[in-house]
Amino acid sequence: MTVDSQLAGLLTLIEAGTPMHQQTPAEARAGFRTLTVDMRQPESVVPVRAVEETTVAGAEGDLAARVYRPEADGPVPTVVMFHGGGFVIGDLETHDNMARTICAGTGSVVVSVDYRLAPEHPFPAAPMDAVAATLDVMERRAQLGGSDLVAVAGDSAGANLSAVVAQQVPEVAAQLLLYPVTDMGGQYPSHEENGTGYFLDMPTMLWFGAQYVPEGTEPTDPRLSPLHGDLTQVAPAVVATAGFDPLRDEGDAYAKALEAAGVRVVHRTYPAMIHGFMDMGAFSTGARTAVDDAVAAFGELLDSLPRP
Repeated sequence: MTVDSQLAGLLTLIEAGTPMHQQTPAEARAGFRTLTVDMRQPESVVPVRAVEETTVAGAEGDLAARVYRPEADGPVPTVVMFHGGGFVIGDLETHDNMARTICAGTGSVVVSVDYRLAPEHPFPAAPMDAVAATLDVMERRAQLGGSDLVAVAGDSAGANLSAVVAQQVPEVAAQLLLYPVTDMGGQYPSHEENGTGYFLDMPTMLWFGAQYVPEGTEPTDPRLSPLHGDLTQVAPAVVATAGFDPLRDEGDAYAKALEAAGVRVVHRTYPAMIHGFMDMGAFSTGARTAVDDAVAAFGELLDSLPRP
């Protein structure tokens, strides 16, 4: 298996710039916005019925958030979404189309949360915000427009936060984990196999970790590495992994650990994809197909759950 041919040009473009691990957090954030926002074509923006700016409670104050409403009528699930970006980059704008895709593809109200980022707010600020925001959304479901069924979703670092929330908030009904970070201290073959040349590389992963994780933090803390948490009785999950992603093996390990704990898991693997494929549909037909498949699997999971 080789990497998706249509992503090869994007990888060449990315590698022509300054590596992220050689940038400041501010420079990395600006570069990521250029890739995900400035290069976005209007025709690729997924339509939804309505988008509304709001706030949700964080651990130490209100957080900016954005509510996406689907075309569907009647009670629909509520999905709390956390963006990726290594806990350092990313925001509501960089993941606007991901939220739109989940909203339209599952017929759910999506509440995208702008949690605090490192290095200004290192671990455990992000998981604390994620838990607080989810509890707040649950309290305000009627106001936000969703039903009593509340799920979580995220990609990469956002998938890590979603997994943490699912462990800490038993009322979470389902989780969508796209190429998740699950074991910050672990060592896996995919780290070596896919550690260079596929968008997310090992130097950048180490750079993210240095910004996010304070010295002396226990790497097996479940709020940091959900693979080491209590997985019994957590919500059913869709776990999606990419073949050319350094995080592939720890995502696969999490899906297997969930299954071993008796959790219902839909594990989707996309052998030709790279990390971050969720927002690469404009560059690759294969990425669009993978996104549609993962979101459809999540929609089917939500549809199969009993309404509270």
